[in-house]
Amino acid sequence: MTTLRQENFRRRKEKILAMAEVLLLENHNDITLSELAAELDIAKGTIYKYFKSKNQLYLELIILNEQRLLDISKQYHHNFQTYVSQYMLYNMLNSDRTILLHSIEERLTNNERKLNELFEQLYDIREQRILEIKDITQAYLESFNSAMSIRDYLSYIWTVTYGASLLLNSTHYQKAIGSRERLIKLYINQALMTPDKVSSII
Repeated sequence: MTTLRQENFRRRKEKILAMAEVLLLENHNDITLSELAAELDIAKGTIYKYFKSKNQLYLELIILNEQRLLDISKQYHHNFQTYVSQYMLYNMLNSDRTILLHSIEERLTNNERKLNELFEQLYDIREQRILEIKDITQAYLESFNSAMSIRDYLSYIWTVTYGASLLLNSTHYQKAIGSRERLIKLYINQALMTPDKVSSII
């Protein structure tokens, strides 16, 4: 049973994470804990009661984002096309967040050695997401007589999604984009095509 103290701790931690995400997106790169504390009108030391380091805070933001994606897979696990559409829209309509969190994760993966338990939690959530949509993904591939594995196909969808997010978030390329809505629909349709159909020409 959750006590009032535990509930207050959870709510304060969620508030810190939410503000950190807002500041990260505003800065487009990095934040300081001093900035975060000032925005929350709390002492910087208070943040350390919830996060031992800024890297831990960042990794927990990535985990929170991954949990949202898991929730999408649970909500739409009955229809693969609907799942892919919702998964890609979540990322592409928030392309700045998608790119930024991916970049931070790459940096933490290469440089952080003290957060193994959180990394394991992150990978476990991703594994849960794959398991949640495993059957409908397999059925979709079989409907096209595709020889692709489930993991390869989901990796392909992520590649299309991330590439689309880069384009949609690029100040330079945005000038050349006609209809963002049409482009997003095109990327979703592209992801739903199994790429092994063109393997014979490679």
